[in-house]
Amino acid sequence: MKHMEQLGPYSYRWTEDCFPLGADSLALGEFCTLRDGERVLDLGCGAGLLLLLCAGRGTDLSLIGVELDPAAAALARRNLAENALAGEILEGDLGTTALPTGMDLVVSNPPWYPRGSGAEGGPGRMEGCTLQTVCAVAARALRPKGRFALVHSPERLVDLLTGLRVAGLEPKRLQFCRGRGDRPPYAVLVEGVKGGRPGLTILPDRI
Repeated sequence: MKHMEQLGPYSYRWTEDCFPLGADSLALGEFCTLRDGERVLDLGCGAGLLLLLCAGRGTDLSLIGVELDPAAAALARRNLAENALAGEILEGDLGTTALPTGMDLVVSNPPWYPRGSGAEGGPGRMEGCTLQTVCAVAARALRPKGRFALVHSPERLVDLLTGLRVAGLEPKRLQFCRGRGDRPPYAVLVEGVKGGRPGLTILPDRI
């Protein structure tokens, strides 16, 4: 069954087989630092949600996504085409697919739970490759001083910050997402800079 959502000027189609539209991805689309004319790569793009969100914020962007699932990749291509957006969707695993380099911005909403952790979240939430691998792939794709922005589980914050720094991506901006001000955060947004200097800005919580 296909679903349709309106995301600013763009329409977004997704199916039950795709990763669902969620507040975490919407928050990442607003959080990432983006400038006109930049090259943007989404790791694990699904049906292209983050690419559409970025396109709604910037002009003359070069949009590229990589997705393991062929059906989701096909839908991402359709979403770009139906919104008259030029872009490229690559199919394959992050660890083996040849990806472009020199990107200005890499974004990702990767699976949150390690395999065998016992956490619930469905197949789309279970890691196919490690968080460290995602960070390393992002680092290889970025130009010097390029940015990697992602959303993840707050429980994995230590793993996330460690993975970024080991990959040469210095964490520079961090923001927690909460459903209400008196509730624990349900997600954390982090942006790292390739070869950036140490110094992390903690933004006010996103409620």
